[in-house]
Amino acid sequence: MEESLDERDDVFIVNLSLKDKEAFSVLISRYKDKLRRYIRRITSLSPDYVDDILQEVFIKTYINLNGFDQSLSFSSWIYRIAHNETISYFRKNKKHIDATNLIDDEDLDIFASEISVEKEIYKSHFNKVFTESLNELPEKYKSVLVLKFIEGKDYDTISDILQKPPGTIATWISRAKKDLKKILDKKGIKEYE
Repeated sequence: MEESLDERDDVFIVNLSLKDKEAFSVLISRYKDKLRRYIRRITSLSPDYVDDILQEVFIKTYINLNGFDQSLSFSSWIYRIAHNETISYFRKNKKHIDATNLIDDEDLDIFASEISVEKEIYKSHFNKVFTESLNELPEKYKSVLVLKFIEGKDYDTISDILQKPPGTIATWISRAKKDLKKILDKKGIKEYE
């Protein structure tokens, strides 16, 4: 029994896409929801802006398929394109962008357990304060926290996406957590004793 395209690995689909552009739709359907969430999380953009960026990500990915090093992870490669395109778009259009919530309740649970916020803080209040606080971090720190704790990426994958050594990623995550904790402390959200 022959495998369907949906069951094939990314490299197979990339090679097929180089010959038949219709096959690229498999990669789009495989990554669109993940990348949409990632873009929204690192920028706080409304869905319309996120979809604009996502469209550019897939266009750039398709145009650059010949440049994909098949010995590497396609997932890391497309996340890197999404990251770079998102940051570029955000910088160019920051004055004209309407911000929305960054973190949904499911993501909040992941971060809340990592940061150990007080039990009495309501999730909606924490969500607002946390989003504001995360947005106060330098871009590189915000990105590594989102990739590590919300996207669930390991250090090597984050290293591939951001094109920084794993040691640098570990340092950034450590500093980002400390800086975020300081910001949250100033806003009255304390760690458990």
